[in-house]
Amino acid sequence: MKTTGDGAKVSRRQFLTSTGAAVAVPLIVPASVLGRDGQTAPSERVVMGAIGFGGQGPWNTDELMKDRSCQMVAACDVDKGHLNRAVKIINAHYDNEDCKGYHDYRELMVRKDIDAVMIAVPDHWHALVATEAARQGKDIYGEKPLARTIGEQQAIVRAVQQNKRIWQTGSWQRSNDNFWYACEIVRNGLIGNVTKVEVGLPGGQNSGHPGFGGLANENTCTPPPPELDYNFWIGPAELMPYVKCRVHGNWRWNYNTGGGQLMDWIGHHGDIAHWGLGFDDTGPSEVEVEHAEFPPPHAIWNTCPKYRVSAKYLGRVTGYPNDVQMTLAGTGTESYPDIKMGCKWIGSEGWVWVDRGNFDCSDPRWKSKKLQLPEELRKVKLYRSTNHWRNFLECVKSRKPTITPVETAHHSAIPGHLSLISMMTGRKLQWDVKAEQIVGDPDAAQLLTRPYRAPWQLA
Repeated sequence: MKTTGDGAKVSRRQFLTSTGAAVAVPLIVPASVLGRDGQTAPSERVVMGAIGFGGQGPWNTDELMKDRSCQMVAACDVDKGHLNRAVKIINAHYDNEDCKGYHDYRELMVRKDIDAVMIAVPDHWHALVATEAARQGKDIYGEKPLARTIGEQQAIVRAVQQNKRIWQTGSWQRSNDNFWYACEIVRNGLIGNVTKVEVGLPGGQNSGHPGFGGLANENTCTPPPPELDYNFWIGPAELMPYVKCRVHGNWRWNYNTGGGQLMDWIGHHGDIAHWGLGFDDTGPSEVEVEHAEFPPPHAIWNTCPKYRVSAKYLGRVTGYPNDVQMTLAGTGTESYPDIKMGCKWIGSEGWVWVDRGNFDCSDPRWKSKKLQLPEELRKVKLYRSTNHWRNFLECVKSRKPTITPVETAHHSAIPGHLSLISMMTGRKLQWDVKAEQIVGDPDAAQLLTRPYRAPWQLA
């Protein structure tokens, strides 16, 4: 609307007509607005914000922005260095200054123009950020494991379901051909009924993150750097003195904020093990630690560098023709050389093994470079995705489930969580799969949740 000198309002059309501008100035609509010249029309774009820009966040953001249907307009991080980097990278990608930076994720969430968020924050923040995103009507690309505890995972599942949100977990191996192919072989019974599964995860504590924390103690603490809001960063977890090797990547080596290599990787090879068995909506009934080594009590990195766990899936619970025994182990020459990195299904008529960039099996007929079964053998056809981030964006627009929806992420991580509780208690656990409760061990059941530091609360 335009306003005349006496305060009266006239429409834009009346203004243009009265001044002759409607004839003199042609209306030019850029091709990008109409979705021409290879551009995506605004109505087809998924407007997104990136929350967490430390380790995984930059990679996820880059992969999402490669798709023209994604428009990243906001970033959030409690470290000013990470946040400035995020804003700079996003603006450089679009050659504009449209990306706005936020210190508090809740301020980003209330923006009505944002359709979805990418969440790549430490494990102890997953539940609070994800449930808030769901309540604010955002679709979510969230990192694995789903959360720090089973109780937090249950809260995320409820929030996503109740608010009818699209969820994609960062278990991107499901979008890789060799993992998809291996799982189709197993699901189509080409190695017979599976009796045993070996899941090899990394051992140790440091996977390339800077800073050594092996025997570091509280005497090594220093004031946090000015660019990091450490109080906000520690958030709902127990407040511990700032130590450099406790944050930024290394948070995963302390049980206060992470779950070690076991929980860091259960959403990868453990997830694939479930996919091949058809166990996306079930879990183990018994979990027992065979071996676990804890660092000394005063170590900052207190997660187990060596661990081996046995999980039993009962056929009467899973619906599988027989019981399946799964071994989860931290691999390495100093750990358990009999367990290879990756996932190996062992059946009554053969075996299949798969890892990143690798595939092998007992039957030479399936050692095909095409990574594709003959169509007549594909009685079970698994969900196919060739790009994990594009799959999320497509599902946001179609409202169809992604290849790794929230319920799948929840069940994929449960064996890891139960293994961790078994390590901490030193006892074999009985798990009620349907009720999602530890049976007959009240002390162990308390570890299904963690207390929150005030004022943080999980609704």
